[in-house]
Amino acid sequence: MSIDIKICGLNTCEALDAALAAGADMVGMVFFPRSPRHLDLATAAKLADRARGRATIVALTVDADDAALAAIVEAVRPDALQLHGTETPARVADIRARFSLPVIKAVGIATQADVARAMAYAEVADRLLLDAKAPPGAALPGGNGLPFDWNLIAGLDLAKPFMLSGGLTPENVDEALRLTHAPAVDVSSGVESAPGVKDPARITAFIRAVRAAAATDHATAAGKPALSSNQTGIAS
Repeated sequence: MSIDIKICGLNTCEALDAALAAGADMVGMVFFPRSPRHLDLATAAKLADRARGRATIVALTVDADDAALAAIVEAVRPDALQLHGTETPARVADIRARFSLPVIKAVGIATQADVARAMAYAEVADRLLLDAKAPPGAALPGGNGLPFDWNLIAGLDLAKPFMLSGGLTPENVDEALRLTHAPAVDVSSGVESAPGVKDPARITAFIRAVRAAAATDHATAAGKPALSSNQTGIAS
């Protein structure tokens, strides 16, 4: 199966180039001053121009008002908006209509009730991002490097595609995909050497791990032996 990969929190040309070279489908830029991954509009615009036409450009915001969103859309010209705050379904629908852009709505997951709550956004968002719920007192709504219990969404069948996030790394993404069969994954802190500092080698390793997992799943579904790393062209 094909799995979309989003590398989020990119803030340097080196990290962006690593994500693009490795084949990321989506690149995320964060606009949230409390985040170590926050970008000013000028820097974000330069990175977006570098990525344009090579990957989907996603602008991540947290409870941003219309003025802030308008400034981001004008300067960066993203392909999609990611809403990572406490936006209601009505607010998500309003933003989608107002800016005429696809919207990804992030929902924190810790219990089955959170999974049920996420369903309220399925009709208004273009894609749901299921992330680990931030612990009490956390400064950030996401990017905390924490996974949630993936069994909570095993077998999840949505009318809209969802994206798995929260604590993913090159080392555990294979297991996450095996349990959830997520059609897309999102990573930020799992490919960093320090908060906000992307590691190009880990970005490449993460994307290779996802592609290998996808190839294995496809071979298994077809009733064929899984291909080795040499046969798939993916370095071990």
